[in-house]
Amino acid sequence: MELCDGNAISAEAGRALKVITGGVPVGERVLAAVDAGSVQFVCRSEKLPGSQPAHIDIGVERWSPEDPEGDPEKLKDAYATVAHSFALAMAKELGCENDGGLAARPVLDPA
Repeated sequence: MELCDGNAISAEAGRALKVITGGVPVGERVLAAVDAGSVQFVCRSEKLPGSQPAHIDIGVERWSPEDPEGDPEKLKDAYATVAHSFALAMAKELGCENDGGLAARPVLDPA
């Protein structure tokens, strides 16, 4: 499945997800569900105040009283991919060292 120029492969939601590239974990934590996705990463940048790296959490979610429709695995992939795309864009905008450790294309695998 292609979303936001990234590849997403089905995986379990929650702690079992992490972004992998070349066998090296990328980002601190990735969470996905049928109605939300979140990516956390560390950013070292001259644009941010203080000498310590910042921990940044980017999340996307669907807000509706109705249950989401569609294949649950595809929905999880979509939310994780959109959250990753926003996180990568934020890391680039902030000038985070090494893009905050985020891969150019997310691949979701169970931990």
